[in-house]
Amino acid sequence: MKNPAMSTPETNPTNHYTLPAVSIKTARTGATSKANALGMRPMQERAYAKRGEKYLLIKSPPASGKSRALMFIALDKLHNQSIKQALVVVPERSIGSSFADEPLTKHGFWGDWVVKPQWNLCNVPGADDVKVAHSKVKAVGEFLGSDDKVLVCTHATFRFAVQDLGIEAFDDRLIAVDEFHHVSSNKESNILGSQLADLIARDKVHLVAMTGSYFRGDAEAVLSPDDEARFETVSYTYYEQLNGYEYLKSLEIGYFFYTGRYLDAIMKVLDPSLKTIVHIPNVNSRESLKDKHKEVEEIMASLGYWEGTDSATGFHRIKGADGRIIKVADLVDDGDQRSTVLSALKDPAQKNNRDHVDVIIALGMAKEGFDWIWCQHALTVGYRNSLTEIVQIIGRATRDAPGKETARFTNLIAEPDASEEMVADAINDTLKAIAASLLMEQVLTPRFEFTPKNKGKIEGFDYGPDGYQEGQLNIGVNSDDGRVHVEITGLIEPKSEEAARICKEDINEVLATFVQDRKTLERGLFDHEGTIPEELTIMQMGKIVRERYPHLEEDDQEAVRQYAVAALAFTQQAKQTDLPEEGEGGGRDDETSRANLALIQGVKQIAMNVRDLDIDLIDRINPFDAAYAILAKAMDEKTLRQVQSVIAARKVNIPIEEARELAKRALVFKQERGRLPDLNSPDPWEKRMAEGIAALASFRKAEMKKEANGRE
Repeated sequence: MKNPAMSTPETNPTNHYTLPAVSIKTARTGATSKANALGMRPMQERAYAKRGEKYLLIKSPPASGKSRALMFIALDKLHNQSIKQALVVVPERSIGSSFADEPLTKHGFWGDWVVKPQWNLCNVPGADDVKVAHSKVKAVGEFLGSDDKVLVCTHATFRFAVQDLGIEAFDDRLIAVDEFHHVSSNKESNILGSQLADLIARDKVHLVAMTGSYFRGDAEAVLSPDDEARFETVSYTYYEQLNGYEYLKSLEIGYFFYTGRYLDAIMKVLDPSLKTIVHIPNVNSRESLKDKHKEVEEIMASLGYWEGTDSATGFHRIKGADGRIIKVADLVDDGDQRSTVLSALKDPAQKNNRDHVDVIIALGMAKEGFDWIWCQHALTVGYRNSLTEIVQIIGRATRDAPGKETARFTNLIAEPDASEEMVADAINDTLKAIAASLLMEQVLTPRFEFTPKNKGKIEGFDYGPDGYQEGQLNIGVNSDDGRVHVEITGLIEPKSEEAARICKEDINEVLATFVQDRKTLERGLFDHEGTIPEELTIMQMGKIVRERYPHLEEDDQEAVRQYAVAALAFTQQAKQTDLPEEGEGGGRDDETSRANLALIQGVKQIAMNVRDLDIDLIDRINPFDAAYAILAKAMDEKTLRQVQSVIAARKVNIPIEEARELAKRALVFKQERGRLPDLNSPDPWEKRMAEGIAALASFRKAEMKKEANGRE
């Protein structure tokens, strides 16, 4: 093999700022790893308490123990709830190992999890062979006719089995679907989603759905609203997971820009001293150099001098500048050596060996379900087309491990060049990367409980040394699960159970749709100075909520909109709050973590210069203020101005749908103020509503003229 270190790539400038978009510190309570008398960790105990539910949805981050939670629940259903059998359905064969035999009695539970070898269909060799696929479907049928209790198979095998055997064959059984975000409510494009909808409609099975990222990158709903309403949800947040770790102290998530070739910039963010997974760009992406093998070679050359390959593991041995040997696993090379490398990475004897491997370079692998607890840095080149994929990649670095105090995710992306022919694609990739960091920030934030002012205190929340104060701005914290209670004047409360469930469980899904909306991000970031915040918080968020939940009453839609806007605004304000470092009076002297402290400070900062914290004030905050501040520092100023000019040139007249919505808001304004909005008002939002009325009148006049001409 040619020594990669001999290559001498040309150099190109990159930005001088490597600023994290998200940075949190954890409390390190150790609660995540503490087990109860039955051997259950906190999330598993919470899920097991709902074991009697027929339809159960477990939303919990990577490494929180979802697979074992399912084992506890399934065993109870098999022994105590008259369920005949349990079928565990996973997206790919490698994840099937998570559901192998587990001696649960060893840790205090009353039964062991056992899967007979012939019923773990993920272990059958020849995955791409048609005959093997047919034999797996036949095996599912044989299992259903047997007295055995547990089968593990892939999503694909289950789909084919349902098509071949019919949904009636699965009556009185538990179907457990892992990585549930692969499912979609779009029956035409997602067969598994259609089959699950049919199983729910028949109502003869128990269903446990598990996911670490319950939203799809294409913004398609996972379940229909009616089906989702039948599920009892168990939520264990990323905040709870990370705060309960024993070792991990901080997590940083950032997008960093480069110009020229990514290989000339990669060492600005690739630290050889950190255990790292590098995901190189897809060959069809803008960032790719169209030769994946050469890209791997150049990355290794950047690390040092190649000194050969270990015959036992297939790992490359690279001698770094400090003389240390860096062991690199190449998962991009799909030749004969890959099976050796994969086997070495999965070797159970090496699971707790921190020095087994140092850097893993991958393209389509080492994402979902890949377990390497020592990973400190997930470095991804180029944007991935799915937010779900980003969340899964970040999850590779957020495992807790002895001596591992920091974790990092870096998205290295090409800086958009307004002079390029592909400027639209470049801007779109940038927007997607920012959207991913914004959404991850929401995922990592303590959960909010919003209520109208003077609604009253909530049990379990600490409101500070003076307690809950009637008539004052009250902010409470639940130190057990990190929830934050905030009172807001003028807040509309959800009336229906479904709207209340959305506000409690699905706000991140609403925000995922919001931050993926290209028009919203373009206006909020690249037309930052020319955009009225209410156009985003009221118009765009309102439109998204109406389209996502058309079955809700108008007041409930407004309640969801307000809740989502408040959650995003408070999180962004918290990020802009300066807190003292540890050792400077900012230590953890109370029961809340620094993340909670930052959030509370951010909420107070919003209300500092006003007498009351009201929803109108929150609607007047651009939800992308903090992201823009980082973008302005991370991107070359000249390039940023060029891109802003491109976006500004795209502005169009008010479309009729927006004009109608502005006119509706203008009527509310009239009810509150006794007059219609003024076109000459110094308040930009009032002026915009007046423009909406004028635009709607113009549309109606044009329609009337068209109708009159038609009659002639």
